[in-house]
Amino acid sequence: MSERYGRQSILPEIGPGGQARLDAAHVLVVGAGGLGCAVLPYLAAAGVGRLSIVDHDRVEESNLHRQPLYRMSDLGAPKARAARAALTGLNPGVKVDAHVARLTPGNASTLVTGADVVVDAADSFAVTYILNDACQTAGRVLVSASVLGWSGYVGVFCGGGPSYRAVFPELPRRAGSCAESGVLGTAVGVMGTLQAHLVLAVLLDLAPTVRGRLLSLDFRTLHVGTVSFQGAAEPEEQPLPFIDAAEVTADDVVVDLRSLAEAPVSPFAAALRVDVEAVEGARVCLPRERRAVLCCRSGLRAWRAARALQAAGYERLALVALNE
Repeated sequence: MSERYGRQSILPEIGPGGQARLDAAHVLVVGAGGLGCAVLPYLAAAGVGRLSIVDHDRVEESNLHRQPLYRMSDLGAPKARAARAALTGLNPGVKVDAHVARLTPGNASTLVTGADVVVDAADSFAVTYILNDACQTAGRVLVSASVLGWSGYVGVFCGGGPSYRAVFPELPRRAGSCAESGVLGTAVGVMGTLQAHLVLAVLLDLAPTVRGRLLSLDFRTLHVGTVSFQGAAEPEEQPLPFIDAAEVTADDVVVDLRSLAEAPVSPFAAALRVDVEAVEGARVCLPRERRAVLCCRSGLRAWRAARALQAAGYERLALVALNE
């Protein structure tokens, strides 16, 4: 047994067998930002044998207050590659794959199927639902977390337990971002570390199981809440799927919900340009025999518009998140 892992392998719940399980494991981490920068070094330090990182972004100075995996010398570098370099320096015995790319409906299935556990550290609603659907299909465990301002949550979904959609069947009508609402670096670090702990608990099959549990924290009041959702039922209706822009066909009716000021040019030349309020107000009539594809930046407006169309009897619907 390597001296590196001596302090954890001495735990009776781990031992040589558990350490061997960690060494044989492959964890996919989607997002190398605030959450990912806490998840990744703890998984590497614990001896998880293979880590795959998916992130399309580059290191910016505004990231550094909550992403201590990076240094000033990393500014401008792809986060996935900078993270790989840092993790290799931390533990050269861990294999780290860096994918400088967005997580999309097109690549999610392949990435998820190749891993034992999937970590959602992207803090994007579209990515969370895309990963959830891929994990549910492949039977993989999803450890998802989100932090904004002073509060956050982390939960363990899929992999034989209830999915994220069973607990959160609806997207919020609106959502803030770290750039708009702010976020405390220590809050992100705590939630990311909890994600890493839950991943290890899943890989080691610790009892009682962490599957089907959700933990919420308010970092200003120090209130901690826990809930079991083991009995949560999956939604009965067909879920609204996120699809790749490349999957849109000439037979689809595309509705781009972004304003002209937000996006002067749509990637879909024939797209209708209307706002979500017009769809919700039934001021838009679409052919019911064709699939309607709703597009926006994050997926939230597309979700709202699709829900309004569902209520009006439309059945063939899909969502595209153009910049998440």
